[in-house]
Amino acid sequence: MSNEDPHAPSAWHDYAPPQPMDRVEPTQPMPSEARHVAEPPRPTGWVWPTVAVVALVVGVIGGVAGGALYQQVDDDRPESFYSGGLDDVDVVELPPVQIGGVQAVAEALLPSTVQIVAEFGGQSDGATGSGFVFDKQGHIITNNHVVASAAQANGPIQIVDLDGNRYDAELVGRSSVYDLAVLYVEEATELKPAALGSSEQLRVGDGVVAFGSPLGLSSTVTAGIVSALRRPVTTGDSGDESSYINAVQTDAAINPGNSGGPLVNLKGQVVGVNSAIATNGGGSISGEAGNIGVGFAIPVEQVRITADQILKTGEARYPVIGAQVKTGGTSLVDGAEIDEVLDDTPAERAGLESGDLVIEVDGQRVVDGISLIVNIRSHQPGQVVEFRYVRDGQERSTDIELGSETG
Repeated sequence: MSNEDPHAPSAWHDYAPPQPMDRVEPTQPMPSEARHVAEPPRPTGWVWPTVAVVALVVGVIGGVAGGALYQQVDDDRPESFYSGGLDDVDVVELPPVQIGGVQAVAEALLPSTVQIVAEFGGQSDGATGSGFVFDKQGHIITNNHVVASAAQANGPIQIVDLDGNRYDAELVGRSSVYDLAVLYVEEATELKPAALGSSEQLRVGDGVVAFGSPLGLSSTVTAGIVSALRRPVTTGDSGDESSYINAVQTDAAINPGNSGGPLVNLKGQVVGVNSAIATNGGGSISGEAGNIGVGFAIPVEQVRITADQILKTGEARYPVIGAQVKTGGTSLVDGAEIDEVLDDTPAERAGLESGDLVIEVDGQRVVDGISLIVNIRSHQPGQVVEFRYVRDGQERSTDIELGSETG
């Protein structure tokens, strides 16, 4: 974890929470494959007002998940970067399954799902998570929090395929803001890429299948339904250590070690990346947090955008307006209250002021600070979006051209 004050607002990262009033602390994630690390740092927690705790689901996690991206690709392996991004790599979109249900989906996707093993706390295999083959060029998608500690320590990262073969992986780039990372594995060109679908076509009640290595149990498949869409959740205690996603919520069993694995529709297409679970702080056989039927996945649309940016430059960018918003406590009025507007920023140029209550962004309702952050970060830098807000009891609107930060 960072040594910085977790509640200190970040002046130049959009919407660092000023002083959360009702933040809850995460439970410790379960160690995978019965490995225990002596007194690991507490993991960054997910904050969601209506759930006791929302926790990252990597097996063992540590290190800093800060805003910087880490590029660790040998200059003699330029094939891991592509100036055209997704236009220059071969992704698969054709559904591999037409009829057949969960069994057919499992058969199609298991060869594309990998276990991630990364350094943590000085142990080369101290952290475990999941991932999937993204393209025919050998890129793997996983969560940033799975590899963050290894990235900080320049430690080893490996993938394990369905047959148990291990391959060394390079970190092409990662984004703490979107909790995504792209790895490169030269030998993965022989592995089968997963087909990419669309979370925007999902409906509540649709069947989905989760893949990964929960508790170190590789090649595990669980099934459920989409239980909610566009669920705003966030991880982190400060703007520099937070990820915000408009998540796909599912009741498919997701446990520590599932992080980075694909969430798949019944056509066998990836619709999200499993990233977090809600937990009431107990209930597992080890006495630690586990699945209670509320899991969250990063929509595949965001995966495409972030992977495209990382493949081009090794970095990802996210939109900002240059303001801070209150995220804690309760309010009798729906909306996100602006706490501070920074000088010479898109928010200032658009006329926003401290105390304004934002109620809508581009037609999407805003109910609190976190939903505002998630809504903004579902757009792209440079886009012009309409903000509707209330000032002195009067509803107003303004257009804001979104700025950009790396992270």
